[in-house]
Amino acid sequence: MNDSLKALDPAYVADVLSRPPFVQISGICNVRDLGSYPTTTPNLITKPGYAFRGAEVSHITEQGIQQMRALGITTVFDLRSDPEMQKYCTPIPTIEGVQILRTPVFTNEDYSPESIARKFELYASGTTEAFMKLYSQILDHGGRAFGTILRHVRDRPNASFLFHCTAGKDRTGIIAAILLKFAGVEDHFICQDYSLTRIGREPDREKVLRRLSKEPLFAANSELALRMLTSRYETMNATLGLLRDKYGGVEAYAKNFCGLTDDDISIIRSNLVVPAKARM
Repeated sequence: MNDSLKALDPAYVADVLSRPPFVQISGICNVRDLGSYPTTTPNLITKPGYAFRGAEVSHITEQGIQQMRALGITTVFDLRSDPEMQKYCTPIPTIEGVQILRTPVFTNEDYSPESIARKFELYASGTTEAFMKLYSQILDHGGRAFGTILRHVRDRPNASFLFHCTAGKDRTGIIAAILLKFAGVEDHFICQDYSLTRIGREPDREKVLRRLSKEPLFAANSELALRMLTSRYETMNATLGLLRDKYGGVEAYAKNFCGLTDDDISIIRSNLVVPAKARM
């Protein structure tokens, strides 16, 4: 097995997960704060404690609910689709004081057996080229969902939020990259953030493999399933190139796919950053 697919040392994982940008919300895996990243504007950083990314929230514990409240998160954007939640028995939980908004990237039709098989085959190849096909599909379909999140940033700059899909890797990784691009974060840090999912997902490694083992493609070959979990720096680097070359950059994407205006974009940029002295 390729070394990049092997299980990570638990002590190393625990150490990394105990430090920023990772945040602990019991029952939710792979939670990170997108704040405190340097931007290309001197003395401005991304706003700490505002935008959080994570995996599915279905199994949040009572302790996790308290942790979410302590972080000030009042809105959760769920990027999953109904067939996905039904398949994995991961319904939307009720969290008092937190609004959970359905913002699916894909429609129910995108979850036909044929469509799922094609996606799994691409994920299983593990190549950057395959991920570009998959991420182009996410960008093509995600305009409405991503626009909802961007409008939250425009309209509610002081209302902390979390967005998630199932693993907190692909759909979540794309909108995280869009937010960081708008904030003026350099590509290196965006790719670094994406790659942290390799560590963030490690505590759920066995659960995910059990889930994938029920799919015919992965039943007899766990290495194919592990390739689906990869989140390599170079994959996000290629995605940022795709966003630039195919979609005209983050601003053009937001206008053409999310329906945002120049004024919207200006407000969003401003609401995502704070002076460096505001670092928490």
